[in-house]
Amino acid sequence: MGVHSGEIAVVLLAAGQGTRMKSRLAKVLHPIAGRPMLAYPLAAAEAIRPARLVVVVGTDAEAVETAFAGRATFVRQEELRGTGDAVLRARPALEGFRGDVLILYGDTPLLRSETLRRMIEVRAKTAADLLLLTAPVDVRGIVVRDADGRVLRVVEAPDATPEERTIEERNTGVYLIDAELLWKTLAAVDDRNEQGEIYLTDIVERTVGEGRRVEALRLEEPEEALGVDTRALLAQAAAVVRRRVLTHLMHEGVTVVDPATTYVDADVEVGSDTRIEPGCVIQGESRIGSGVHVKPHCTIESSELGDDVVIGPSAHLRPGNRIGRGARIGNFVEIKNSTLGEGVKVDHLSYVGDADVGAGASFGCGSIVVNYDGIAKHRTTVGERAFIGCNANLIAPVTIAPDAFVAAGTTVTRDVPEDALAVGRARQHHIEGWVSRRRQARERAGDEKRTGRRPSKRSP
Repeated sequence: MGVHSGEIAVVLLAAGQGTRMKSRLAKVLHPIAGRPMLAYPLAAAEAIRPARLVVVVGTDAEAVETAFAGRATFVRQEELRGTGDAVLRARPALEGFRGDVLILYGDTPLLRSETLRRMIEVRAKTAADLLLLTAPVDVRGIVVRDADGRVLRVVEAPDATPEERTIEERNTGVYLIDAELLWKTLAAVDDRNEQGEIYLTDIVERTVGEGRRVEALRLEEPEEALGVDTRALLAQAAAVVRRRVLTHLMHEGVTVVDPATTYVDADVEVGSDTRIEPGCVIQGESRIGSGVHVKPHCTIESSELGDDVVIGPSAHLRPGNRIGRGARIGNFVEIKNSTLGEGVKVDHLSYVGDADVGAGASFGCGSIVVNYDGIAKHRTTVGERAFIGCNANLIAPVTIAPDAFVAAGTTVTRDVPEDALAVGRARQHHIEGWVSRRRQARERAGDEKRTGRRPSKRSP
């Protein structure tokens, strides 16, 4: 029973209510750097290529199953009776399995696949019947070792001696155990406690009590053991994930000027020689090319940027954009669900929504693509090398042909042909003496305010 068979099954516990989150959303679906929390331990489990992968769900089971459909076998813990009972719910899905079972948790998102592989190596090397993962973290289970460093027992903090309470090494609850031994020990665990639950931690005591070999692997990075059950811990976990993401990008040749104020989601891809300035947020499945300059305080959501694009400062790319090589998106520009060709310039204070813009086109300051008529969104086409002047409005659906020119202040409601100038301004009028008359009226109003007297009314 102590010999590693070579096959691994993973049981991932994700049935907890997460009441301390105080949320209508299932705890394991709360996002961390663009992914649901459960996605992280699930990906770590998938990376070790288990023979079987079972996720135990309870609260909001349907939502969790829908979010991760096709990635695991799901079983339900209808009545939440502890972690031991949750593992027992997985037994039918592991029928006939004879290898080792790795037990993980859906609210422990920082555990790395490298750590799981290390557990498998240690289990094989030591031929331990049970391997537990430990860390110097603030949890109840204290790991007591003998003089040779072998695990004697795991004792709950309230039951520990004063000397044992000084031990920093604690049980994370992550186990690698022979399947046959797991089911045997769990069958012997009872629920005679205050909560009426079956505690998974009891398998350690029973395995040691039978004289079997129990080994513990200490985490090299204790943060991996962080369990998330509050909003504060969610933010703490997210900070670690963001740091890992940015560290990876910097190793790949990306300049991140200030990692402390830069937020990049886990699924974002960034090419080398790109520079990301402070205060930027890049979300979703965004793809950023090489040599891109993202100036301060930009937000990029699920968009693609070609090589050598310059964006910002304070620009906003909403989802669905494809920005061509060498394009320039200036300060306080918003782009939404649009395709911009190579070298397009939208320099400042403009909005381009639901548009297809040809290479080399240019938008002046304050130009707007009016894509919404109050009922539906419509698309606009702007041809190559077209010029849209300052404060112009393109009322979709409309087409601006290649090499067309829209004069400043024009509202375009009809297609503009190639090589044409569109001018749609009202005729300018001058009212002589208007400024003097206005000034005199203001002076009279000031006199009335100071004196409290109004001029006498005269009969016509």
